[in-house]
Amino acid sequence: MLEGLPDEVRLPAAFAVALALAFATTPLARRVALATGFLDHPVGYKQHGRSTPYLGGTAVLFGFLVAAALFGDALSTYLTVVACAVGLAIVGTLDDRLGLMVAPRLAAHVAAAVALWWAGLGWDLFPGDAADLVLTVVWVVALINAFNLMDNLDGAAGTVASVCAAGTAALAAIQGDAVLAAFALAISGACAGFLPHNLARPARIFLGDGGSTPVGFLVAAAIIAIPDGVLDWTTLLASAPLVGIPIFDTALVVVSRRRRGARILAGARDHVTHRLVTVVRSPRRVALVLGVAQALLCLISIQLHELGQTAALVGGLMLLALGSLLLGVLEGAGPVTKRLERMS
Repeated sequence: MLEGLPDEVRLPAAFAVALALAFATTPLARRVALATGFLDHPVGYKQHGRSTPYLGGTAVLFGFLVAAALFGDALSTYLTVVACAVGLAIVGTLDDRLGLMVAPRLAAHVAAAVALWWAGLGWDLFPGDAADLVLTVVWVVALINAFNLMDNLDGAAGTVASVCAAGTAALAAIQGDAVLAAFALAISGACAGFLPHNLARPARIFLGDGGSTPVGFLVAAAIIAIPDGVLDWTTLLASAPLVGIPIFDTALVVVSRRRRGARILAGARDHVTHRLVTVVRSPRRVALVLGVAQALLCLISIQLHELGQTAALVGGLMLLALGSLLLGVLEGAGPVTKRLERMS
């Protein structure tokens, strides 16, 4: 890390450097993908207009790694996090190329979560280690797959991840952890630098599992690391809105598919993004709506942390109730749901 920089310089620099590097290296990743035939073809439920290069996640990870090493002390404080993210990127890239079975992918996700806990970077909310280990594994695996599921429409995963990481950085800075804030801003900036290429018309490159899985892991780990004066299960309620959109999207997909009798792990066009695009008619507008909604949830999370334990409990339960209500509305008798039922 660059020594002696004031936080007022370090934090925006972490974001700016990650953004610039990801933006500059994404075209190189695209050329490599085209040269090697590493393309996502529009087959099955995938309806993009043409075969599109993968390897966008490589540029995102590169931008993040450099900025995090320079400004976020990634090579000492968060070495385990970085190592696991790189490992997940490799597994995700292999999945993009070869189409791995669920078991090896899930094993990699669980291994990363256990490594995080073993290094003392997992949740520490309960008296017993076993409960904290289980919570860490569930949290990490769920968010890795939530961000992976969000990567189903141009710009969606990158936008939401960037906002989630920025919200995490803001809360870390408020709690006095500038190193974690810079680390999270490096994640946010790298995702933001990738977006212009992904949101081009048509998209010039995709994030792929090689990008969405390590990004999901990095955001999950950064949220766990936020310092909090009250460490109990209400901390989890206060922190969950930082990733509220991915959590809601995953819950919606699971409920919708169980209701229709469809396979939960099968790809389909039943996500929040697909429902939104029928209304706003543009992936860019969908990304904007999701980004604004996630930003509002991040502000709520920051307030819950600031107001304390009682507010976290009440606010968290209210958000849970509102999310359940919205999920019920979306799974009502609307035209999207009827169309999904006909497709089942």
